[in-house]
Amino acid sequence: MSRFTLVWTATFERKARKFLRRHPELAGLFEDVLLQLELDPHAPKLRLHRLKGNHRDKHAVSLTYSHRIVLILRLTADEIILLDVGSHDEVYRG
Repeated sequence: MSRFTLVWTATFERKARKFLRRHPELAGLFEDVLLQLELDPHAPKLRLHRLKGNHRDKHAVSLTYSHRIVLILRLTADEIILLDVGSHDEVYRG
């Protein structure tokens, strides 16, 4: 199975630091989700789904019931570009 490369955008790095400061209890889960994304972004546990509307070219995976990671999935380049992390409302805002 091919491994995917996670590309951390500057915005995602900043948002991830802020998110983990606010939710230190999710640090282990955050790391687990990123590792699973590298191995298989289609793993059922991640609940990968395509977004609609203003975010139609993006996907999201579930971190918890109320927290998501928004990304661009490029299967041809085996790349996953990480864009945002936060609550459902935070990551899906306009």
